[in-house]
Amino acid sequence: MSALAMQNAALPSRRKSCWLGTPEIYFRKTIDNSRLVKVEDPRRAREMKQFAFALCCLFLLVMGYALQHFRAIEYGYKIETLRAQRDGLTEMNRALRLEEASLRDPERIDVMARKLGMQSPQPGQVVRMDADTDAAAQVMASVTPVSVVSVR
Repeated sequence: MSALAMQNAALPSRRKSCWLGTPEIYFRKTIDNSRLVKVEDPRRAREMKQFAFALCCLFLLVMGYALQHFRAIEYGYKIETLRAQRDGLTEMNRALRLEEASLRDPERIDVMARKLGMQSPQPGQVVRMDADTDAAAQVMASVTPVSVVSVR
C-alpha cells in the first residue's frame, strides 16, 4: 500500500508540471494569388440583381409608410392648432355678441340720450316707411317739414 500511496502523492505534482494551454507561435506563410482569375458567374450576378431590386422595393415601401405616418402626425398637430383657434374665435364671438347686446340695450341708450340733452320724439316727428309697398316698386321721394328742438 505504501507504493500506491506514493503514486497518488506523485500524481498531483505531475499535473502541475504540464502545460495549461498551447504556446502562441505563428508561422508566416506567403500566399501568391496573382495567377488566380475570377470567373464570372451569371447566375450569381442575376441573384444579386434580384436581391438588390427586392431590397430597393422594400426600402421604398418602408419610406412610403414612414412618410404617410409622419404626415398624419403633422396633420394631427395642425388640426389641433386649428381647433384651438376655432374655440378661441368662438369664445371671442360670444363675448362680442354679449357686448353688442349690452350696447344695444334701449334703457342704456335712453339714459345716455337724456344725459346729452335729447328728448323723446314728439308726435309727427317720426316718419315710418310703408311696409305694404313692394320692394321692386318705385317710390317717389318727398320732402316733409322737420322741426329741430334744441335745449341749452
